[in-house]
Amino acid sequence: MIKEVIVVEGRDDTVAVKRAVEADTIETGGSAIGPAVIRKIKLAQERRGVIIFTDPDHAGERIRKIVAAKVPGCKHAFLTEAEATHRGDIGVENASPETIREALSRVRSEYTGEETLIDFNDLIEAGLIVHPNAAARRHFMGELLGIGYCNGKQFFKRLRIFHISREEFAAALHQLEEKGV
Repeated sequence: MIKEVIVVEGRDDTVAVKRAVEADTIETGGSAIGPAVIRKIKLAQERRGVIIFTDPDHAGERIRKIVAAKVPGCKHAFLTEAEATHRGDIGVENASPETIREALSRVRSEYTGEETLIDFNDLIEAGLIVHPNAAARRHFMGELLGIGYCNGKQFFKRLRIFHISREEFAAALHQLEEKGV
């Protein structure tokens, strides 16, 4: 049984999560998250903690940002597009139970301290921004670090929020370079 309540987008996501693990979920009902849903998520965060587990697409990222902004201290679980895609449809509901369990085992907690371990120059030097292949490189690094794919500004923010260490960053960058991305 997972202690935290898992926030998902819809009913099909709940079914997929419950196939994989014993857990309670709150469904946002899409990206128009109403005040009642936010109140439920806040209560869950106070009592048990919350894991945000949304689709690896634009709508899922929008929901993740809204919930994280309104309910501080949430944990985050991520799937890659490949793990969540079936016949062109992207969603948690398409992931296998094993993949869902793996994603939930790699949950990241938000870090609210001010210390920044990686700076913007590190991203430039690593070719994660201002580089012809920056998007592909961020995609690969996001998968390795378990923080998902996003644009350069959001990637930098996630490195700080999830308190990615220089060692984790360097190890992932080394793997990226070995793969020739």
